[in-house]
Amino acid sequence: MTTTARGTDRQTAARDHLWGHFTRQSAWDHGVPTIVRGEGHHIWDADGHRLIDGLSGLFVVQLGHGREELAAAAAAQARELAFFPLWSYAHPQAIDLAERLAAHAPGDLNRVFFTTGGGEAVETAWKLAKQYWKLRGRPGKHKVVSRAVAYHGTTQGALSITGLPELKAPFEPLVPGAHKVPNTNAYRAPEHLRDDPKAFGRWAADRIGEAIEFEGPETVAAVFLEPVQNAGGCFPPPPGYFERVREICDEHDVLLVSDEVICAFGRIGSIFACEDLGYVPDMITCAKGMTSGYSPIGACLVSDRVYEPFATGSTSFAHGYTFGGHPVSAAVAMANLDLFEAEGVVDHVHENAPVLRSTLERLLDLPIVGDVRGEGFFYGIELVKDRATRETFDDDESERLLRGFLTPALYEAGLYCRADDRGDPVVQLAPPLTCGPAQFDEIEQILRGVLTEAWARL
Repeated sequence: MTTTARGTDRQTAARDHLWGHFTRQSAWDHGVPTIVRGEGHHIWDADGHRLIDGLSGLFVVQLGHGREELAAAAAAQARELAFFPLWSYAHPQAIDLAERLAAHAPGDLNRVFFTTGGGEAVETAWKLAKQYWKLRGRPGKHKVVSRAVAYHGTTQGALSITGLPELKAPFEPLVPGAHKVPNTNAYRAPEHLRDDPKAFGRWAADRIGEAIEFEGPETVAAVFLEPVQNAGGCFPPPPGYFERVREICDEHDVLLVSDEVICAFGRIGSIFACEDLGYVPDMITCAKGMTSGYSPIGACLVSDRVYEPFATGSTSFAHGYTFGGHPVSAAVAMANLDLFEAEGVVDHVHENAPVLRSTLERLLDLPIVGDVRGEGFFYGIELVKDRATRETFDDDESERLLRGFLTPALYEAGLYCRADDRGDPVVQLAPPLTCGPAQFDEIEQILRGVLTEAWARL
């Protein structure tokens, strides 16, 4: 059906009434791409065009589209208890899911505060860190440190933690006290560190210590880091990086928050990526893959140490969301984790991640491809004008390359992914965790054809 319930042409209704997220609305004057169905690794648009979902929706659909088990879990829970808040009450699905997440988490991260998404989880973690230090008699500790080009969400606090100036400028002034340090983009590392990953990791981690010392440890509450940084194109941590960061946070009595909104639930391998990378944070923020996208939910997992001053007396965390820990979403998350276990998803990712890497690295023979980087099922391909010098594209060239050609060309070739210039131009990939070598080869072949044509057009 191409008309709405009111009988309007759906394209017209979209242009007249729907406001796209992070979307240039003027682009919809030429047609609104409308996805109508998903099955397994594929999606279909309203014209019947089939695409590989190379981004898992938005780093979300871990188990693929059309999973009847997850739809059935939602329906069954909606019949039994469609909604009840966690404001002074509990319900069985939230209790069961909190226990299950705590069992998967490393160390003593045993408490779970539910939200409806990732930005809310990050907002929760910063507010919690501030109140924690007040309860500990150190009210001056309110600042946070995060990395350049990192994305942590769009609410006022999370946006302050975000390290993308062009996203922040329209909404300033933001929440004060958020400070930035260099990220772990080894491809753009200082030249003397490019061939020594351990030295680069130490250098990048020490910049966090330097920022804490410059601001004054008595003023810094927390450090927010993604296990593998998303924006800029999938920056994995160099060897020893998180070990050193943990030492720095402990030395200065600063909380370490692992922002795993993208990286959790198998995207890197394990349920929580900090386990793959060998560190134990004080808090974990997560969302996206918890339900494979079948219902919205997020969470902030908290260590016993951070929870302790809230455990007794009249103290409470005066913070919450109406739909946080929604019964239907929690039920779907439980069913999702059941499928993870039944289908051996974590093992599948660990076994196939090297195959995805080697398949994408075949693209390094193209002159436009400067770097292929990432971990697990989460990769970025950086595009360059000159591989020898690593020269990137200027803003006008990037506009023509990414939005003018790559995005529509990849779509037409049958691959939904992300061409992103929040930093240097990259193509990002995060296929469903159920994909394997056959899908990797198909993705590589589509990319090869489109990137070859892109180079010819330069």
